[in-house]
Amino acid sequence: MSRKELMLLLLLACINFTHIMDFMIMMPLQEFLVPVFHITPQQFSFLVSAYAFSAFISSLSASLLVDRFDRKRVLLTAYSGFVIGTLGCAFAPTFQLLMVARIVAGFFGGLISAQVLSIVGDTFPYERRGRAMGILMSAFSFAAVAGVPAGLFLASTMSWHIPFLAIGLLGIALIPIAMLLVPSMRSHLVAGDQPTTFEVYKGLFQNRNQQLALLMMLTLVLSHFVAIPFIAPYLEKNVGFTKHQISLMYFIGGIVSLISSPLVGRLSDRIGKHRTLTIFLVLSAVPIYLLTNMPRIPYYYVLIVTGLFFMVAGGRMVPAQALITSVVNPRMRGGFMNINSSIMQLGTALAALLSGSIVTKNAAGELQHYPIVGYIGMSIGVCCLIIAQFVKAGHTANAPVVEPDNAEVALAENTQ
Repeated sequence: MSRKELMLLLLLACINFTHIMDFMIMMPLQEFLVPVFHITPQQFSFLVSAYAFSAFISSLSASLLVDRFDRKRVLLTAYSGFVIGTLGCAFAPTFQLLMVARIVAGFFGGLISAQVLSIVGDTFPYERRGRAMGILMSAFSFAAVAGVPAGLFLASTMSWHIPFLAIGLLGIALIPIAMLLVPSMRSHLVAGDQPTTFEVYKGLFQNRNQQLALLMMLTLVLSHFVAIPFIAPYLEKNVGFTKHQISLMYFIGGIVSLISSPLVGRLSDRIGKHRTLTIFLVLSAVPIYLLTNMPRIPYYYVLIVTGLFFMVAGGRMVPAQALITSVVNPRMRGGFMNINSSIMQLGTALAALLSGSIVTKNAAGELQHYPIVGYIGMSIGVCCLIIAQFVKAGHTANAPVVEPDNAEVALAENTQ
């Protein structure tokens, strides 16, 4: 991997970090927001799902247009809107205005992941894409290692507004850096060969492989996120964790996955994306069961289980993302990845609503029916495992490595 490729990946990982942090920090902030706004766990799940549903709508709509523009321009526009929405969360004085700010942040945030994945797909060939995805997915791990504990510290010592303010300010700092380091990604804009408005949907309706790939991602996200919204409150109310130990849980889990994600990427390039995904889907059932059926046990045992959950459950995303970028032609990759992003956001929203409708509180404040959520997550994971076996990597050698200084050269070569 060249220095320019590595710098591009690190920048995209930083952009992903702020985007992921904005979503992840909402989960542990439940214990701050519920008493401040006097809302129920179900109402809190609406905050989570509103962001995801908004992102679903924007990604689905953008899929009709994004392949007509420079990927850099789309990314910068979406990221700027996301930063504005996040700053709106920081200054929201009421539950209703916070809901509006979450919808705005989700609307633009839903476009970010698709563009980041499209840029990686256009830059790295399939045989090296697993390693690139491993580095990119490290943003999730770093968000858990540094972002969530820092956000919880700021929320507990100052105010729940401050984590969103910090994310927004970091986003403002990243925008000019992105303008300098992200190359002009125009190699898909071949003269006379640009996709028509509904061509990406036409291709999807006619291509069973693409349909299976999207169904794979939907079930993967449902299996992954159905238990996540209530991990922190369950550990605190049912297992006896303190807020400090919750931060420690995110830190240790993030460290584990920060180390494991690049290794999973290398493994998927070496033994194959399908085999790696299968291994991690099977292994993920163990920490999901242990976590959602956790009794009051010493906290260091809990940290082992949560660390395993972060490593295995998050590791599934690396080969899956590398695989799905290969099922579509590069000229329509941007639109397809937006559809994929919308499907993933839909899965996140449905997972939050599903778990929110199942989990309740008893008179002592403990969460009830959380094991049911775990069984549902494991069952959906089995469905994902079966579907993934039928997804084929259809475009494995179509992504030239585009150096930042050679973007226009790549465009000229593609045109010829």
